[in-house]
Amino acid sequence: MLTLVYVLLMAAYSRGWAMQPEFILPPGYTPVTFISVVVPARNEEATIGPCISSILAQHYPAHLFEIIVVDDHSDDATAGIVTGIRDTKVRYLSLAEHMEPGKTINAYKKAALTAGINCSNGTLIVTTDADCTASPDWLMHIAAIFERDQPKMIVAPVIYTSDGSILHNFQLTDFMSMQGITAAAHKLNLGNMSNGANLAFSKAAFQKAGGYEGIDHLASGDDYLLMMKLSNAAPGGIAYLKSAKAIVTTTPQPDWISFLRQRIRWASKSGKYQDSRLTAILLLVYLFNLSFLVLVILSLFSPWLLGLLAAMLVTKIMAEYIFLVPVAVYFKRTKVLRYFAILQPLHIAYIILAGFMGFMGGYKWKGRTVK
Repeated sequence: MLTLVYVLLMAAYSRGWAMQPEFILPPGYTPVTFISVVVPARNEEATIGPCISSILAQHYPAHLFEIIVVDDHSDDATAGIVTGIRDTKVRYLSLAEHMEPGKTINAYKKAALTAGINCSNGTLIVTTDADCTASPDWLMHIAAIFERDQPKMIVAPVIYTSDGSILHNFQLTDFMSMQGITAAAHKLNLGNMSNGANLAFSKAAFQKAGGYEGIDHLASGDDYLLMMKLSNAAPGGIAYLKSAKAIVTTTPQPDWISFLRQRIRWASKSGKYQDSRLTAILLLVYLFNLSFLVLVILSLFSPWLLGLLAAMLVTKIMAEYIFLVPVAVYFKRTKVLRYFAILQPLHIAYIILAGFMGFMGGYKWKGRTVK
């Protein structure tokens, strides 16, 4: 039954991805919206320069955007790199100067975003991470869909780079699947998802909803939990921007431990979702993957169950592969699918482990232990 429902879910996602229309920039479009790009950064000396350079290179009117980098207590050269950029559109903020002395918090990224937003001049806030780069038409497409549809929030695609290693290919395949599901679920109304690396929202809507108030005790969820607040305040106000020219590119984690910690951080939002549809789907996916571990254990006593285990695994691979092919074509990452089948056992193991540890609620991230 779990397998059947999972296959139907993958079929629905395939349909949702195909139905999600691609946004085309109107001919002769001239933007009028002032955008504030807020970039929280902690120890990002290796990536903050390319990140800012890609934003400064936008095909967007120079007088209509600003970049606000909020330094979250970096102890490397991040601050010096940002302050050394001689462009009036780039502003540097130190989070330490915007916090009460001696105050201990759990959600540093939300605090950094709040500081940046409070100091911003934009009508539209766009957030990205310090290890991301954007294509030159990124802001143009975000502004165009904002001016056309007037959504409270815009969710846009993100993709990983890859050096061809097993580690990178594994992360790329997993993340690409998440991106496809995000677009499909939005179209099918099966629960909205988002990623703070490529997110935009109305500053007025953010302030009206109280910003991160009420969710600022949680270290993670600056994207999804804010989206739920805005969605509850204005149902139907979340737009998905499916455009190859609006994709933001970021780097995967450098090692398996960092990858697992990242996914545990993401999974720590489990139990915080206010969307029963998304909660049910996540529970289904977790139980389906957990059933493989259960079957492996039971097959030690009943070897005939290995046949059932193999049949389920083949079915899982086929259902997910059919869904992933058009997504990989869209992101121009089809080569990574050659490793898809052989990485399945590793994928199942990580889903089980990250889901369990995320639910327990503790992890380490960027030199901090988070509870």
